[in-house]
Parts: sequence; structure tokens; C-alpha cells
Amino acid sequence: MLRLPDGPVVQLALDFVNLEPALRAAHEAMPAGVTLVEAGTPLIKAVGLESVRQLRALFPGALVVADMKVMDAGRTEVEYAKKAGADLVMVLGQTTDATLEECVRTGRHLGVSIGCDLVACPDPVARAKQAEALGVDLVSVHVPIDQQMQGVEPFDILAKVAAAVSIPVSCAGGLTAATAARAVAAGARICIVGGAITKAPDARAATEAVLLAMRSGAANAGNVRTRVGLDRIREVLTRISTPNLSDALHRGGALRGLENRNPTIRLCGPARTVTSAPGDWSKPVQAIDRCQPGEVLVIDAADAYPALWGGLASLTAAKRGLGGVVINGACRDLSDIHKSGLALWSTKCCPDAGEPRGIGAFDLPVVVGGQQILPGDWLVGDEDGLVRIPAATVVEIGNRAADIAEREERLAAEINRGRTLAEIADLKQWEQR
Repeated sequence: MLRLPDGPVVQLALDFVNLEPALRAAHEAMPAGVTLVEAGTPLIKAVGLESVRQLRALFPGALVVADMKVMDAGRTEVEYAKKAGADLVMVLGQTTDATLEECVRTGRHLGVSIGCDLVACPDPVARAKQAEALGVDLVSVHVPIDQQMQGVEPFDILAKVAAAVSIPVSCAGGLTAATAARAVAAGARICIVGGAITKAPDARAATEAVLLAMRSGAANAGNVRTRVGLDRIREVLTRISTPNLSDALHRGGALRGLENRNPTIRLCGPARTVTSAPGDWSKPVQAIDRCQPGEVLVIDAADAYPALWGGLASLTAAKRGLGGVVINGACRDLSDIHKSGLALWSTKCCPDAGEPRGIGAFDLPVVVGGQQILPGDWLVGDEDGLVRIPAATVVEIGNRAADIAEREERLAAEINRGRTLAEIADLKQWEQR
């Protein structure tokens, strides 16, 4: 039987692929009051049960969790996790009843608790009841990271599962100091927290913030960054760098060959497109009036001279509140563009302008800088360049980019404490073979 102290507790999830950074994060966080320390699935896959042995040796007073995600061979996996020092072994709820029963029998024989992870179960409430009847010691409501990046939260399912079983319920799903109190209110006995602690420059302070939120029942937002939905995605995109966004896009998304004509102004917003003949400024100027505040006007003028955009168009666009303008063609009046405060990128610049003939069309797909841009796709521009994000994945990409930025903050903190990037990344171990 899993023995927990009174009140809600924290389980520190060490979802690393290198052991040393995981142990450093644990050394920082554990003194703040962590009850359970977890060798996460990536860590076990990367370095094996040695991660469990190390945690057992370093933190003898903690409960050590082996997140094995057992799906088959229940007796073997539970036995060797226990021999490595685990107090709790996690089994996937999607496994067969036979495997779950064998894990429970092995756990009782060896003196190790068994948890059932409900991730991806079609009916988590029903499976939680079945798992309890089969003898597991706890069930875990788990929104996996790929769903977290899409803005999915665990709290509704958590409340239903907690009401349906009498055994402890843990919750994993991107919990932070801003959301841990919601998990406790919904019935979580254990709050599983990973990145909010392990990516923080000060893991101990981050742990203390989570515990304070859990005990007080109030969100402790501070500088905590939580995953957002579409309604708040602009908040993320206006503070995340284009390199982080490109990383989230699997090193893609960059528009090439455009120059930032107003370098101090950030570009951000969903695209509104217009096509035009070179130098024909009729349709682009009309398109300004079709844009909603915050939208980015994307003009495809065949990457050619003369200019079809200038100071008066920039002033109009700025007054209308556009999030920026991107021109596959030429602009002019740079001094007026600077004064307007409008974010503007173009492939060319020249003093001579064309004539308003009216050739072109609105709201069609365009190709600019090597990227096909559809109306509604998001564009972000900063000192490093321009990135296009497909409309269908903007929430996921924004959240993933924020996750990357947070990880880099942790790496920067370690470098400032004297380590090198090569040491932290353990590059030699992960060279492709």
C-alpha cells in the first residue's frame, strides 16, 4: 500500500534524456519539500534503471517512482524496477487486464506499489474503476505533452475520476504554480510537476511556488508560463523568438530574402493576403481597409520593382492597427515607415512608384520568401527573421516554442553557474552513429 503524508503532495517528474542534468535538477528541488521523485520515461529509456538506482541512493527519504509505462511482461518489469529501488511502478491503463493483474500480484509479493496511468484510455473513469478493482494503489490522470501543446487540460476528467474511486489520484498535464491548485480542487492527491520545476532557472524556488499554490488553494502565477489556447496565443507569439518558433516547426517556417524595414518593431498576426502586379498599389491599399486590427497584410507583387507601398499606406495601416505588412516586392519612403511604427518587411526598396491600375485579387494563397502563405496563417517577425505558422497548428507551435524557450532559460542558468553547453548537452553520447 502506498503511504503518503497528509495533504496534497508533489511528485517531481524528471523527464530528461541525460542523467546528470536530471540529478542536478532533483538536488535543487527536493529540499523544498518534494515527496515523490520520478525517473521519467525518457530518462529510463535513455539510461535505463540506473536512473532509479541513483535516485534511490541520493534521496533515501523520498518515494521513488519508476514511470515504466508497463504494457507487457508485467512481472519482469515490476520486479526489476523494484530491485533498482522503486517504491511505485507505473503501468499503462491501456494494457490488458492480465498484465495489470500480474503487475499487482508482483507488487504485493515484492512490496512495491502499482499505479495505473490512464493516458489515452477511451473511458478513463471506467478504466479507473476497473484498475481499482484489480488492486492498483493509485490511478493517474495524464494529459500527455503533445496534447498539452494543443491546449488540452486535465481538470474535467480529473474531477470525474477522483469522484469515482477511493484510492489516491495523481494528475500530470503541464501543472505549474498557476494551475496546481486547480488540480488539488479537482481531487488530485499527487500533483506531478515536471517542466515547471526542471526548466526553471531556480528549481527550488519553483517547487516552493507550486507547493504554496497547492496548500493555499490559490494560483501562484508569478512569472509562471502556462500553456494557452487560441484565445491567448498572441500573448505567446509576441514574446517568443522566431528561432524558437522555427525550432518548434522542426527547423522550418522561415521566410527568406526579405528585409526588415523597421527593425525595432515586432511583426505578429494572422495573414490577410493580396496579389498585385508589380508597382500596382491599388489592390494593396484597398486591402488595408479589409484587414482587421492585428492582422498582417501579405502582398505578393512578384518580387519586382517599382514600389507599390510607401509612407501614406504605412500611416493608414498603422492607424488601422495592423500587426504588420509583408511585401514580395518593393516599398519606399523608409523614413515615413519608421515614423509610422508599422512593422514592415519587403524584398526590395526603391524611390520610384508604380500606378494604381487595379490588377490583383484578395484572400488567395501566395508564395513569399519560399513559403506558401494561406489566409489565416500566422506570421511572426523579429530581429532574426520572419516565420510562417500554419493556422491549424498555431496553438501547438506557439506552446512548443514557449517550452523550448523555457528549456533554454534553464540551460543559460547552468552556463552562468559555470558549466559549458557541450557538458550540459552531453553531445558525445548523442552523436549519430
